[in-house]
Amino acid sequence: MFKQLHAKVTTRHLSCDIWLVMTAAALAAIGWVMVSSASIGLLENSYHYARQHGLYLAISLMATVLVVSLPTEAWRQNAGLLMLITIVMLLLVLFIGQEVNGSTRWIALPGPLPSIQVSEFGKVGLIVYMAAFMSRFALELRQHHLSIMRPLMILAVPGVLLLKAPDFGGLVVYTVCVIGMLVMAGASLVIIFGITILLGAAFALLVVMEPYRLARWTSFLDPWADQFATGYQLTQALIAFGRGQVTGTGLGNSVQKLHYLPEAHTDFIFAVLAEEMGMLGAISLIILFTLFVLRALLIARRAELAGHLFGAYVAYGIAFVIAAQAFINMAVSSGLLPTKGLTLPLISYGGSSLLVTGVMIGLLLRIDVETRQRPKRAPIARPMRRQPRL
Repeated sequence: MFKQLHAKVTTRHLSCDIWLVMTAAALAAIGWVMVSSASIGLLENSYHYARQHGLYLAISLMATVLVVSLPTEAWRQNAGLLMLITIVMLLLVLFIGQEVNGSTRWIALPGPLPSIQVSEFGKVGLIVYMAAFMSRFALELRQHHLSIMRPLMILAVPGVLLLKAPDFGGLVVYTVCVIGMLVMAGASLVIIFGITILLGAAFALLVVMEPYRLARWTSFLDPWADQFATGYQLTQALIAFGRGQVTGTGLGNSVQKLHYLPEAHTDFIFAVLAEEMGMLGAISLIILFTLFVLRALLIARRAELAGHLFGAYVAYGIAFVIAAQAFINMAVSSGLLPTKGLTLPLISYGGSSLLVTGVMIGLLLRIDVETRQRPKRAPIARPMRRQPRL
């Protein structure tokens, strides 16, 4: 009797991926604690960033609940409009955007409202539009190899605008997202591999053409050669990792956050976590992000098997965006990649990043709910195999 009651409660009340919810909640809680710790001493009001981050978390939670209540069909029908809004916003930020650290990525809102980072909101528009395109032309993408050029040409429009900002890190995340979605949609791996090589060569050319990008690459390869200039951020982050050792210095006991490590509560918050929580804390955070991405991929796979192609490709896109952004941020902090201005999802301070991540989590939960309610919709389009000649 207890097993039957437990089964009924599980069916009625746990109608979504509880592991995804728990993982997201754990990451958000860790982020709030680390932002509070990393921002102490930055301003006269030591708890300013902690209060602001808590407010952003509340707004993100409301956005998640709102998105869960919206059917995915509404997103699919407005995919073109969302992509148009994305392009307009990326174009608008070039003219009226607020320049910070040599990059124009933010639009300042009037009054006490915070600035919005346009490239963050553009991720949702790009994912939804690409998912709508791939779900509509799934069979064509698998049968006609050159049809892959159409989504890549669409990607080129926001890509050029991001380079104008410049936002090289955002361009990398956008590209990884679209390439990953194309792989999951069944596009030709040979063509994708060739395009990846061409894009890699293009990115390398972009690095060589801009002196500041080249300086970042050289400092990344040997940060101690110029530790007080181009290699300053990375060397301070590596010092934080070294001080943390295995178990860390203890929550709130970071020294590097005291005006030694720039952007300690945003881009380099992972270094502060490694200093205070040690190697064990850093590995635990990596495990949580891995679990989050795996649950997102599982939701996508279930939706794909059930015939919900649009929802499946949206979930795949979200998984690739979160995975790429988390990997790049943590790799930059630990010296595996050159410096990029990318936040750590659900961990770093920032209203735009938290709000967009909340929307993505809401989309994942909505896709999972619809898959559970309608486990079978239509057979997945597959290319017809030719019969061998006798």
